[in-house]
Amino acid sequence: MTTDTSSQLRLGRIAATLGVSDIERSRTLYREIFGLEKVFENGSPVGFMILKKDEAELHLTLQKGYRAPPFNQAHIMVSDADAACRACERHGLRIVKRLQNKDYGLRAFVFADPDGNRIDVAEEI
Repeated sequence: MTTDTSSQLRLGRIAATLGVSDIERSRTLYREIFGLEKVFENGSPVGFMILKKDEAELHLTLQKGYRAPPFNQAHIMVSDADAACRACERHGLRIVKRLQNKDYGLRAFVFADPDGNRIDVAEEI
């Protein structure tokens, strides 16, 4: 007989992992736009990296010939979606879904990073 342990489990962090073709380029981009800083790396050459700021954590994994899927890979809550969108535009990133107020209480947009990873960015309104 099995028991349902899901109600007994306490969950810790959970973080999105993005495949990238150039880990340093991605690190720089996510630092410049969101202020995420490297807190861990592994491999020689580096093939895995953890970026973190405040409560947000993003994992990068180097994948040669990587092709991003056609759906959002991560969702980032921010304090100012307008400023985040402007920063993405200044970096020449493609805005997949324009910045707008949603009927479910978020101001949000979606951008694609240089590897095509779609990231949904939002703030509560």
